[in-house]
Amino acid sequence: CVTLDVQAACRDTTVTQELLKEGFHRDLLVKVELGEDAGGCAVAAQVRLPPGIYVDPYELATLQQHNLTKAVLFPDVIDVEAPEYLARDVVLLLFLEPDARCSRCFRAAVPVHARYHRPAEGTGEALVVLGSPEVLLCCCHSHLSAECWEPAEVDTPCSSDSTRPCQWHSPKHRPAYQELMLRVPVGLREHNSLVCALTLLTTGLCSGLILIAACKYGHFS
Repeated sequence: CVTLDVQAACRDTTVTQELLKEGFHRDLLVKVELGEDAGGCAVAAQVRLPPGIYVDPYELATLQQHNLTKAVLFPDVIDVEAPEYLARDVVLLLFLEPDARCSRCFRAAVPVHARYHRPAEGTGEALVVLGSPEVLLCCCHSHLSAECWEPAEVDTPCSSDSTRPCQWHSPKHRPAYQELMLRVPVGLREHNSLVCALTLLTTGLCSGLILIAACKYGHFS
């Protein structure tokens, strides 16, 4: 009975995420509706990005300079040129802003980019599965309901422009969030021989044209 009473007292905190735009360069939009009023609290979404998708730290720094988004990356050094099979997971802590249309609602967006994948066999796309974010609250001047929230093991400040340590909390009772699927175009393995032959032919042709032009118009001492 006690468990039922606690669950009844705690309204579900819901989180949704969307990938906007098309192609390799998208915007990840995260929206959260809290189960209780969190006035004065910092609200964030902790997102684990799989190797197939990443946030460009240089682009993120530029956006933060213009106050267009607030986020922290772990690790903060990312190889943006690495393909999916040489990359690793990245944790994104995205600070959310209040939604004027709803007192308990928060939202934020950040640019994300798909990595190149290995050629696949029999299909022209690879699936990148983006798990649901973890909702986090940091309340420095107010108290959360102890039966609804618990301390979270997150070692980061309450804001992206602060170094002061902060105690984050996460909801105890979470609904089943849906995963997000990103379909990334990839090459076909059965086309490897054709692509290699055409690449070699094109390279040889272009090299020959450059050599002919150099011999015809070049000035050699």
